[in-house]
Amino acid sequence: MTGSKLPVKPEVMTKAFVSGCAGPFLTQDEIAFFRDADPWGLILFARNIESPEQVKQLTSSFRQAVARADAPVLVDQEGGRVQRLKPPHWHKYPAPKLFGDLFDKNPEIGLRAAWLGSRLIAGDLFEVGVTIDCLPCLDVRFPDTVDAIGDRSLSANPETVATLGRAMIDGARAGGVLPVIKHIPGHGRARVDSHLELPRVEAGLLELKSVDFRPFKALSSVSLGMTAHIVYEGIDPETAGTQSKKVVQDIIRKEIGFDGCLMSDDISMKALGGDFVERSRKIVEAGCDIVLHCNGDMDEMIAVAEAVPHLAGKAERRCAKALSELKAPAPGFDEKAAWDEFCTLTGWQGA
Repeated sequence: MTGSKLPVKPEVMTKAFVSGCAGPFLTQDEIAFFRDADPWGLILFARNIESPEQVKQLTSSFRQAVARADAPVLVDQEGGRVQRLKPPHWHKYPAPKLFGDLFDKNPEIGLRAAWLGSRLIAGDLFEVGVTIDCLPCLDVRFPDTVDAIGDRSLSANPETVATLGRAMIDGARAGGVLPVIKHIPGHGRARVDSHLELPRVEAGLLELKSVDFRPFKALSSVSLGMTAHIVYEGIDPETAGTQSKKVVQDIIRKEIGFDGCLMSDDISMKALGGDFVERSRKIVEAGCDIVLHCNGDMDEMIAVAEAVPHLAGKAERRCAKALSELKAPAPGFDEKAAWDEFCTLTGWQGA
């Protein structure tokens, strides 16, 4: 987060989307776009990340452009295959499945490892101005779970997923970063990659309630969540969950009880059809608070900005509540000792 004093914009000017950007530094066109469109936040990917000083400059530049010192900057930093900040500047972290495997052998060690891993990641992010980490993945793993989820899932046991998910949530918050529970109401049964095509889940509502929904229901008080681009045939056989009123309003809001800020998964994924105006409008109409657009394509960014509303009402209150929970890490955390303990507990030999 920047320490500079920025002019305060009326909240109503902020638009209900999170945007990506093309490279490691904002172009003049991107600065002008962010100034005028005023997206709620920015999300970073590997293409945006070179070094700690560069990321600090990028996050500061975005906040200067939107004139909001608390404008959130997001990243997917889970460990394993989903890690945007990488060696040599940052540690390499294991995939979350490791915590579940440890928990099965020794719950105390599994819980401590999950908390430490998330706390260490949060420390990396906090130092460069990233304030939201899109973790934990609360999707329950099944024998035929698609590799796009795979070892990102903590466990095949929904109770274990919820328990370890809570530890990761607490670790992120202790490190000054807000977590995002995903992919609500559950991505584990998907057999195809939603980055490439639209998955369809055949399980009925009772099956989903008994397994898939349980970790999300247990952790429904978390202030940020992300949807799944999946058709749940037992709920709404016609529409992807992200764009389905039945999924968002009847399942996520009512059955699961999640009343936090709900953002879509990335709308540039191929699971969703239609142009970006249509995609965005359907997501908002379904009841999502924030549209997430990640790839940094300016034409698509402009279309999303035109389609989404200004933040207002419940959506604005949910976003504000989430940001109000940001707290700086407590002093005294020994990063080196924590990393040594993490490696000892897990047997991890990452960089």
